[in-house]
Amino acid sequence: MFEFHWPWMALLLLLPLLVRYFWPQPVGTQNELTEGRQTTLLHPSLTHLEESFRIHKPKQALASRLYKWLLGLLWICLVLALMRPQWLEPYTENRTAGYDLMLAVDASHSMNALDFTLKGQQVSRMQVVKGVVGKFIEGRQGDRIGLVIFGSQAYVLSPLSFDRRAVNSLLSSVIPRIAGDGTAMGDALGLGVKKLRERPEGSRVMLLIADGENTAGIIPPLKAAQLAAREGIRIYSIGVGSNRTEVPIMENGRIIYRDDLGFNEEVMREIAETSGGAYFRGTDTEALEQIYQRIDELEKTEAESRTVFIPSPLYHWPLGVGLLCLLAMGLFPEGRKRILKGGGYA
Repeated sequence: MFEFHWPWMALLLLLPLLVRYFWPQPVGTQNELTEGRQTTLLHPSLTHLEESFRIHKPKQALASRLYKWLLGLLWICLVLALMRPQWLEPYTENRTAGYDLMLAVDASHSMNALDFTLKGQQVSRMQVVKGVVGKFIEGRQGDRIGLVIFGSQAYVLSPLSFDRRAVNSLLSSVIPRIAGDGTAMGDALGLGVKKLRERPEGSRVMLLIADGENTAGIIPPLKAAQLAAREGIRIYSIGVGSNRTEVPIMENGRIIYRDDLGFNEEVMREIAETSGGAYFRGTDTEALEQIYQRIDELEKTEAESRTVFIPSPLYHWPLGVGLLCLLAMGLFPEGRKRILKGGGYA
């Protein structure tokens, strides 16, 4: 499909006419100079001299007329180039039916706690989260996935997107304390609800990965869960942490034990049950399969088809014709009027 991006630039086509109509014409003195020449010029063969000039007048008239046409065509080509002609190529993007999944990941200071063991080595809660959620993202082909991280405040790290690789890459770059030392879990749930409520009903799912402690924020977690239930959003919570009294954590390059990094499993379970979801432990190998099965039982978002038009600029064609006109005008210099010092034209 062809169109002009700036069609209103066509008004410039009237500019030469307006200039010719309103621009004051120079007062010529050609008649006076001619009269002066007629009364003072003495030549033995004046008639013969006039005949020699008349031979070139038809050629000059043709060149002048051709010069005007080339000048007008040049102006038209320049205006057409300014109007930015372009060819719009349609591109249709088809999306299959899927789910809308928002991941809410705890990125507070407590996620540095080393209360998990993998192959004989202590690993942090954040490492467990990245392993569990990374597998979850890889297995959700065709679904929209978004990412919310929360510490002292909650942030949308990635909006709902089909690009699973990009979301997984953003998750792998998350480090504890990146959003503050606190845990605003209720605010993160509220932010996820705000983003999911814009999507069609029936396929809204939120995955909460945290240790259950809420130490910051404005919205209580259970109130946020009730809001999610009212919007038809199911929350599946995955608890990461242990029930130890003292939990080891890496601080300033050394491991210390703290008793304020608890794991509130009861809150995580209540959040899931309030919204109609389910609770799982982060170390449960069957948790992901159960979450997959629960999500697949929901109603999928209808398939979408979106057509966009990709523009291809065509301004170089009228601009090229204008350059040819400019070169052609240089071949007829005699067609251009030259103003004499006295105000007349040659």
